[in-house]
Amino acid sequence: MADNGVNKGRRRFLVGATTVVGAVGAVGVAVPFVASWQPSARARAAGAPVRADISKLEAGQRMTVEWRGRPIWVINRTPEMIERTLGIEPELLADPDSSVPQQPAYADSELRSIRPEIGVLIGICTHLGCSPLYRPEPEAAVTDNWPGGFFCPCHGSYFDLAGRVFVNVPAPTNLEVPPYRFEGDDIIVGEDEEAA
Repeated sequence: MADNGVNKGRRRFLVGATTVVGAVGAVGVAVPFVASWQPSARARAAGAPVRADISKLEAGQRMTVEWRGRPIWVINRTPEMIERTLGIEPELLADPDSSVPQQPAYADSELRSIRPEIGVLIGICTHLGCSPLYRPEPEAAVTDNWPGGFFCPCHGSYFDLAGRVFVNVPAPTNLEVPPYRFEGDDIIVGEDEEAA
């Protein structure tokens, strides 16, 4: 059999090099394609839990953090604020026992929170999605016998410092309580104890 001047070593090298270049090219095409199946960083961040340091949140003060594009209010209630909130007559509230499930089971109390002094609420009115004003003191004169809480000036809805809606206002339900948990001096919004 004649060799006809074919260099078999060179042929093997060219076949091997072509195979390697083809494999690298296939991986180069597959990686962005597979990566496109993953949610974007923006989408992941939109639903990710948010950590907030509440160690410097003074009594009576409120701070706002953003979670899933919504304002989350963290309120450090004073003993007086707690007493006024617990002292509201149930008939003044549309849902005093939070019968409509708008909070996790661990926040199913009159103050709708894990710790009595720390309230965590989604700061969006349940009527048309406005953001109510923080009016914590009784002298804010929103209504007769105002105990302090949140007032939505857009349509006149008002809520107590636990986010419970008063009767005869446009808002149909209490403010929502997001899932949250404590970790040292931080509060983690968007994550329950069980998920941690």
